[in-house]
Amino acid sequence: MKLPEFEEVEGPVLMLNMLKFKDREYYFETYLPAFRQVTEKLGITDVKARLVCNVVANVIAPENEAWDAILLVEYPSAKAFKTIAESDAYREIADPHRLAATADLHLYMTTPFEL
Repeated sequence: MKLPEFEEVEGPVLMLNMLKFKDREYYFETYLPAFRQVTEKLGITDVKARLVCNVVANVIAPENEAWDAILLVEYPSAKAFKTIAESDAYREIADPHRLAATADLHLYMTTPFEL
């Protein structure tokens, strides 16, 4: 996966994953363990799921926009995320499972801020 250039972001980033599944069970039971295997292989083990939720209703969204779940995943840095996503290990070990499990995915890089 070739990603756009990110300007260097200080500190952790939170990746908002908006998911539409082909196979929800396969995603959680096969893709996520494969993803964890990649992070361990690359030595980037401080990746943490911060929020995992089912989407139950569109409140303010186009009627035809339907997501099954959202995941908010914390990475230690934008560089760590990019290292994982562009790695041969991800492409070989995890990405085939992601493609098999998801019908659609939107992914947003975010940073936390204080209110």
